[in-house]
Amino acid sequence: GFTGSSSLEMNLSRLKPVLMAASSFTQTSKQVSEKRPALDDFISSRNFVGAITLLEFMRSTRIKQYEDVPIQPWLGYCNFHLGEYQKAMDIYKEILRDPAASPEFHLYLACCLLYMGLYREAQQEAMLGPVCPLQYRILFNIAHKFNDDAQLIKCHKELDIDNPKCPIENQLCFAAVYFLRNHFEEASDTYKRLVLEHPEMLALNVYMAFCYFKLDYYDLSMEMLNNYLQVHPRSAVAVNLKACNQYKLFTNGKTAEQEYRALSDSDGITEAERALIEHNKVVFRSGEGALQVLPPLVDVIPEARLNLVIYHLRNEDIQDAYALIKDFPPSTPQEFILKAVVNTFVGQVSVSEEHLKQAQHYFNLVGSSTTECDTIPGRQAMASCLFLLKHFDEVLIYLRSIKAFYFADDTFNYNYGLALAATSQYKEAEETLLLVQNERILKDICYLSWLARCFVMNHRPQAAWEKYLAMDPQSPENFGFLQLIANDCYTTNQYYYAAKAFDVLERIDPHPDYLDGKRGACVGVFQQYITGRMGALDKSIQQQQVAEAAQMLRTSQHPTCEKAMMTIRKWILENQGWDVLTARTDQTVA
Repeated sequence: GFTGSSSLEMNLSRLKPVLMAASSFTQTSKQVSEKRPALDDFISSRNFVGAITLLEFMRSTRIKQYEDVPIQPWLGYCNFHLGEYQKAMDIYKEILRDPAASPEFHLYLACCLLYMGLYREAQQEAMLGPVCPLQYRILFNIAHKFNDDAQLIKCHKELDIDNPKCPIENQLCFAAVYFLRNHFEEASDTYKRLVLEHPEMLALNVYMAFCYFKLDYYDLSMEMLNNYLQVHPRSAVAVNLKACNQYKLFTNGKTAEQEYRALSDSDGITEAERALIEHNKVVFRSGEGALQVLPPLVDVIPEARLNLVIYHLRNEDIQDAYALIKDFPPSTPQEFILKAVVNTFVGQVSVSEEHLKQAQHYFNLVGSSTTECDTIPGRQAMASCLFLLKHFDEVLIYLRSIKAFYFADDTFNYNYGLALAATSQYKEAEETLLLVQNERILKDICYLSWLARCFVMNHRPQAAWEKYLAMDPQSPENFGFLQLIANDCYTTNQYYYAAKAFDVLERIDPHPDYLDGKRGACVGVFQQYITGRMGALDKSIQQQQVAEAAQMLRTSQHPTCEKAMMTIRKWILENQGWDVLTARTDQTVA
């Protein structure tokens, strides 16, 4: 299904290194606090829009009491925290044009570039700044983005992260990188310890909630969030995460979307937060508006690409889905699974062994991973890998272990039913396949074929024949479906429906094999009749079936069929006194 984006994950690690970014001019603000308490109020309440308005007023007026206020640095700080990284970047660049500017502003500019995804430029700018913890935190995040292990180790050492008493900014930075590397347990351990040490830092509860969300502990995530929302009920990030938890807990998009009512345009929601909320509304509405909302966010919100791929798959736009993900390097289990699913679709549609092998590889990576092998997605992935390898007995081992979680899931029941049928467990397979309600699956020829086989193998050939009669008479798939019914019924001695199927096949394609099959099946009906092996059928129905078999033989106008028909007619006349050619039948032929 669609994937809700719980947070601005891409930005999470970059928030902590700049919490104290304005430290160099904080002292100035305190020195003149008595002259301008309003600015302090705005900053402390994180009302950055109000702060910017006041700062612009200060800049435009010539009131003496504002002469010592570092307006430009504060404007950069406020714009940064509003998510206006371009504006903040322009301000810091302007400040740095002054040769006397503090080199620390190179670090603040690097923070902006980091948020904008310009990692190489951020790295270059950070190296121009002073050697300090903030510089190493920036470089630590960049090293993570570049997968530079050597730089990660160096920054780790310089930040003294293994020392629990190192500055809290360093610990938060480290936890955030853990989070971004999908090490949610390790990240949550750091946050748990910091919450105990700093209970006044309520935002730690939100970070822990993010970790619990990623670990599928949605109730715990809600509990941690409530600690924060009681004080900050209009936090866009926290409200968004609460909506995601609601969606995961109750799979009700309308209920989840109602959480956003707590927010209003006056709450200072940033453009990034607004984009995140619009993205998740698409998820909550099962893809409605996906083509309008998601494409511009593909390179902004990680889940946007994944959800757009899912949207294309649901609408059978396989090539569009493949184009989005073929060059995308997966890094999370979810991304590996989705890439495997897309390759499976492409492989099956284009009959490409290369794509199917790629799908097997991605499924196996997730299913055999030590961190995922005992999770529900991990077991699904391994089952999918084994399914593609046609190891259906092993498929069932994995699917049975998670069956309780997917009783009403159509896709699961479809795949589980196929695996059961492939291992000749037809009774359970039929029961499982009949649970499917999805209209698209119900019309799928693969589903219909396996269900028909189950009907035949469970001695319900009439149900299989009725499926054929309900199909579109112009469908090119009818012929293969008839062949399945004809051959399965014949091999299981259910000759009446085998004869009906072979009769239609012969009229479509007068191939000798269909003629032979029809003749053999019709003779089989007669043999079962005279030996009393037609089961519990009413006597009149038995006679009707024999009469139909004789008349089907007659329509072939072939010497061997004519001879078989005459033999049947003669025996019936001599031994039972009725004529198979004049008997009334209710034969229904498509």
